[in-house]
Amino acid sequence: MKPLAVVTGGTKGIGRALVERFAGGGFDVVTCARHEPDLRALQQELSAATGSHILGQKADLSVRTDLDSFIGFMNALERPVDVLINNTGVFIPGQIHNEAEGVLEKSIETNLYSAYYLTRGLLGPMMERRQGHIFMMCSTASVTAYPNGGSYCISKFALYGLTKVLREEMKPHGVKVTALLPGATLTSSWEGTDLPEERFMKAEDVAETIWSAYHLSPGAVVEEILMRPQLGDIG
Repeated sequence: MKPLAVVTGGTKGIGRALVERFAGGGFDVVTCARHEPDLRALQQELSAATGSHILGQKADLSVRTDLDSFIGFMNALERPVDVLINNTGVFIPGQIHNEAEGVLEKSIETNLYSAYYLTRGLLGPMMERRQGHIFMMCSTASVTAYPNGGSYCISKFALYGLTKVLREEMKPHGVKVTALLPGATLTSSWEGTDLPEERFMKAEDVAETIWSAYHLSPGAVVEEILMRPQLGDIG
């Protein structure tokens, strides 16, 4: 049986690049997304191209009932999870003093709670097996406050803190925990920009970095990876 990777938000951007990389590398992959047609298209394309099983469930992980349903879907597979990549996220630009009501809640539910509850739901068997690697998709916004970052920065700072706490908790249990902090990456979040492509990182760069970090020997872990475009942050 092939090893199993779980990648949330796997139909677009960095998530899709991760599904492609792990499926191409011999993993079966479970993913989720809010739009059923995107999931089915991904399954058909990558299953045929890689020979791996791509399993998907429609879910908005900012909604607790959807999140619990996805955890149930995963547990019903009765397969050990080798890699969990908490990639689901939302970016709503704004400032604390003027952003719309509810932006903080939506940002926290999507960027923080989804990772917290999904990790809790899948962590027990990893601890029992003393094996597994959890990646949290943080951001340069986890360590740098941006003027138009508002609740996004708040949620990503919190996710970075969650990752640090989880890393300490999992040291004696053999489960690796890594925070990935990418800067500007050319995904749908930047649609409409007039900046040239070379000003951004590629989603494939982030996926390849996670793939490499996963393949260290059992006695080593990369605790955090800070990635930026070669020319630096985009202000």
